[in-house]
Amino acid sequence: MSANNAFHIAVLAGDGIGPEVMAPALEVLRKVGEKSGLGFRFTEAPAGANNYLATGKSMPDTTIKLCEEADAILLGACGLPSVRYPDNTEIAPQIELRFIFDLYAGVRPARLIPGVPSPIVGADTRGIDLVVIRESTEGLFASMGKGVVTDEDARETLVITRRTSERLFEFSFRLAERRRARGKPGMLTCVDKANVFKAFAFFRGIFDEIAKKHPEVKTDRLYVDACSAMLVKRPWDFDVMVMENMFGDIVSDITASLIGGLGMAPSADIGDKYAVFQPCHGTAPDIMGQGKANPTGMILSAAMMLDWLADKHGLESAAEAGETIERAVDQVYAAGIKPMEFGGSNGTADITKAVLAAL
Repeated sequence: MSANNAFHIAVLAGDGIGPEVMAPALEVLRKVGEKSGLGFRFTEAPAGANNYLATGKSMPDTTIKLCEEADAILLGACGLPSVRYPDNTEIAPQIELRFIFDLYAGVRPARLIPGVPSPIVGADTRGIDLVVIRESTEGLFASMGKGVVTDEDARETLVITRRTSERLFEFSFRLAERRRARGKPGMLTCVDKANVFKAFAFFRGIFDEIAKKHPEVKTDRLYVDACSAMLVKRPWDFDVMVMENMFGDIVSDITASLIGGLGMAPSADIGDKYAVFQPCHGTAPDIMGQGKANPTGMILSAAMMLDWLADKHGLESAAEAGETIERAVDQVYAAGIKPMEFGGSNGTADITKAVLAAL
């Protein structure tokens, strides 16, 4: 936190609808800051496919330095389908930042908000409130840019290390403990494929070691295929789940679909010192500039940022501000706001205006 008692936030709006959903999130933060006595200093910087087209880099060094110096990083959607690196992979500064700042814990909450439709029968009465924790720096993604391709085959290497797994599991147990203190079940499930791959047996073995240090947390272990089947039948049985990078990439999209879609889903990538907060959705160039983008995921990501800042700095008012944003979002959806992705008529401006009014 800077000397003038304001949080310095690096703002990387990105591409496509990224800037369109970032602007409402900043408005919400300013409004809640006024009411809670929190100060914010926002510094915008380029990142993404458009910057790559202009400069040949996904991010300039100045952006990385800004992120290093800021108290937290807000990131909009990045990348465009038509813009690729020479090896045909997409421009993804969101992934690069995970490696640069060792953001090993990808936190993907999935909470069904009142008034939001879910495809799961019974979810409207049983509720959905879970968190996927996705390891974000290794696993299959450790091969990003390093895969070997010949005329005959292609190979990528999955990497799981003890150091990262131990930190990931400690983080996951702490989160489960915090959720239990807030009235949640506080149960942690390790999701893997330990019955087939030695790497995942290693992963589960480390989980079992760390679990012994947290006997008060109820634990479970599931294979990823069984977990996926259970999620689309009884998602209310889950609380916190922890898994390898690629599995988390897939499972977190499943859980987002259970709560109304990617437009409703916030996320964070957290390390020991730094953290990035961004919505789960992509850049959606097909609706760019049309006012149709749903800013809810970005707004809720900003609320997650406040909770992380509160925990990091011991500042309860920041946690309360984050909860205030969540309550405001709940209120507007319960009152009947309906984004266009649900077949409604409410676009970016409508949703933003309603949340600001609820604050």
